Amino acid sequence: MAITLTYNGTVANLGDRLIWTDEFGQSPVKQVKGSSTTGALLVHVGVLQAGRQITLDGVDSKAWIPRSLCESLELWAALPDITLTLVLRGVARQVMFDHERGAFEATPIWLLADGEQTPDEVFLPILRLFTTNAF
Repeated sequence: MAITLTYNGTVANLGDRLIWTDEFGQSPVKQVKGSSTTGALLVHVGVLQAGRQITLDGVDSKAWIPRSLCESLELWAALPDITLTLVLRGVARQVMFDHERGAFEATPIWLLADGEQTPDEVFLPILRLFTTNAF
């Protein structure tokens, strides 16, 4: 099943080989512990409304994407405060690029001399996103 990222009606097909590296181990519960002025334990617990990290890693899975797609993703990542629709495992999620964690990067498969690059040259991507809707 293809993984897609959509912005303003433009769909980027990311293939089907990206690995969601932080899918498990994130709690939907936020807990803050502290103490009162008398030393009593205070615990505040709530369910996160959004903010789940989604890291899509193509390095280990060798999920190649073309330079042309890298350029589009780089442009989208440079736009502040945009919301995109990520379809992953058949589920649509509203996401934003996570700039604190690096947003987007891509490593070339082959090291080419300047001027040898083409739109079809392939890269290994890493996308760092977070959800803006329900956890």
